[in-house]
Amino acid sequence: MNKSDIINLVCEKNNLGLSDVEYSIKKIINFMSENLYQGERVEIRGFGTFSLHTHQSRLARNPKTGDKIALERRNTVHFKPSKELKSRVNNI
Repeated sequence: MNKSDIINLVCEKNNLGLSDVEYSIKKIINFMSENLYQGERVEIRGFGTFSLHTHQSRLARNPKTGDKIALERRNTVHFKPSKELKSRVNNI
């Protein structure tokens, strides 16, 4: 399922206009992105928490050639599902 599928599903289930739902979902995603960029975590109760994990710079190896490669410090987005989401997925 992608963003356009979610938009269409919300429109169908709630009899809402496509442009309104599309605008709202884009704003939500933008808000979440901005907060993660600022280093804050985003918690959606009953769904899960998005946060940044920082990976320090390190030396790695190219598995094909064996050459050393310097990897710079980087951030990745980490998602931790809530207990409620875990139980729904596992049919508990």
